[in-house]
Amino acid sequence: MMAFKLEYGSFPDVQTAKAVIEKTKTELDLNGDTANDYFRQLIASGAVKSENPFFVATPYSKKNPDNDMTGNEALNAGEVGFGYIMNGNTAIVGDNPNQIIVAAPLLNANTNGEFDASCLNRRAVLVHVDGSVSLQHIRENNKVDIGEGKTLLETGQGTIWGTQVTPVLKPPKMKRR
Repeated sequence: MMAFKLEYGSFPDVQTAKAVIEKTKTELDLNGDTANDYFRQLIASGAVKSENPFFVATPYSKKNPDNDMTGNEALNAGEVGFGYIMNGNTAIVGDNPNQIIVAAPLLNANTNGEFDASCLNRRAVLVHVDGSVSLQHIRENNKVDIGEGKTLLETGQGTIWGTQVTPVLKPPKMKRR
């Protein structure tokens, strides 16, 4: 993520998708609004060489990555277990190293900040802007405490987001049943 940010000026979002397409002439589909779509920019740009970093086994991501990253095959539904956190529809700026940009396992691949306690021994995996990873206990209400009793998507004074960020969780693409 940091290498991508250095190259394109921010973490993946709609604007960087345009820049990646222009620079790389990729045939990968970078349109869409799921975690898969935003993470696909990392592959198209060359910052990531495998689908494996995006996978974690969850009820919605059971397909082990096949590392077929051609055409429409890169990061298909079921190959991504992480959600991607943005500031509305733009990338997180990355000034606060405590802010979280990637999270798993989401309960039913939802966007409300609830986690699936049936996975990973009741732990959530949170990837921070600075590249550090933390494991947090999933509470009985399926939320995760990220400091001072605040949960992942809470905003305002005393949160990792402050008052200037509106965290929006972009879910991984689920396989259609």
